[in-house]
Amino acid sequence: MQGQRLTAAAAGRQKAWSIALLALCEVLAMSLWFAASAVGPQLKALYHLTGLHQAAFASAVALGFVGGTLVSASLGLPDRVDPRRLFSLSAAVAALANAAMVAIDPGSWMSVVLRLVVGACSAGIYPVGMKLASTWAKADMGLLVGILVGALTLGSASSFLVSAADTLDWRVPVLAASACALAAAVLINAFVLGPRLLQATAFRPAMAAEAWRVPALRLANLGYFGHMWELYAMWAWIGVFLDASFRAHLGSDPGVAAKLATAAVIGAGALGCLLGGLFADRWGRTTLTIAAMLVSGFCALAAGLLFGASPWLLLPLCLVWGVSVVADSAQFSASVMELSAPSLVGTMVTVQTCFGFLLTIASIHLIPPVVDLVGWQYAFATLAIGPFLGAWAMLRLRWHPAAARLAGGRR
Repeated sequence: MQGQRLTAAAAGRQKAWSIALLALCEVLAMSLWFAASAVGPQLKALYHLTGLHQAAFASAVALGFVGGTLVSASLGLPDRVDPRRLFSLSAAVAALANAAMVAIDPGSWMSVVLRLVVGACSAGIYPVGMKLASTWAKADMGLLVGILVGALTLGSASSFLVSAADTLDWRVPVLAASACALAAAVLINAFVLGPRLLQATAFRPAMAAEAWRVPALRLANLGYFGHMWELYAMWAWIGVFLDASFRAHLGSDPGVAAKLATAAVIGAGALGCLLGGLFADRWGRTTLTIAAMLVSGFCALAAGLLFGASPWLLLPLCLVWGVSVVADSAQFSASVMELSAPSLVGTMVTVQTCFGFLLTIASIHLIPPVVDLVGWQYAFATLAIGPFLGAWAMLRLRWHPAAARLAGGRR
């Protein structure tokens, strides 16, 4: 018995070490996602970029991610290749594509193509990281997924933090993100696979329509789509919004204040991910997602009303928004996995992810023309539509008989 306890204790330490290492690698590698968007204001000033081009920096990554996810799922790469090696190769290629941006004209559309490559390679980082985490999951899958999404959130915020140093050339934050991703490509090889390494279910395109035909799955997906309509557009434009608001209030250049505020708002989402992952299994999937979307939706409405107000009023609201906008993210995938037939889990998760990220392209590109039309006071109100509709869908799901399969019966 003592030997068994020691073995269990050693396994616990190994699990903690591996998950911590994986989270670090996710933070480092996912710093690439907004590496170009973080220096967008500098690039706009230097190369006279249009709003369309700035939006394309973010939407191209999402489009590349969709394509990469479909290819990876269709070929079964996470099952055919050691997931650590796939993560490592993806991070290395993405780092090189990101670094190549400093060698070309950022105002050219080749820069957007490079962002597309970064997005495609991200399909070998974030989803594969989820698979690696699942090898150690027992009854704490919600927490582990929350940790991984939190790491993604911190990685997304890191580029904005580095770019806050106005004295730095725009190439420095871009190359710093590539260096971080290369470090992740090396470090991930030290990850120890857990005892629950399972083969994922195959992607079956012919069954993709089940995601819409099955009522419970349709509602879970509608909830996710509402969430995604808001999330990446908020992340992509919150920095520009805060900079414009601070300028309107101060009547001058806010310096690094807006960039530091942006990093804090996006980075605060890591806390939301941890809390969401910790409590979703206890409170229920629909309870957590409905609460998070209602809070984030009201924040999207209120942020515009505080445009130009004191940063001491605006920033706390945006921090709450940053926490709530991503707190529910992992729970939609968990819901689809719990509601799907075992043979269709891979297909349903792939369909959900791909359509969700395709939707972000529309919402990211919607903001610039809306700002031109009605100003920042009302632009983010268009994002509130998503979480409010998503909350309605999850409320409908809550009362569906199939919801009894969610979180062990905790709807």
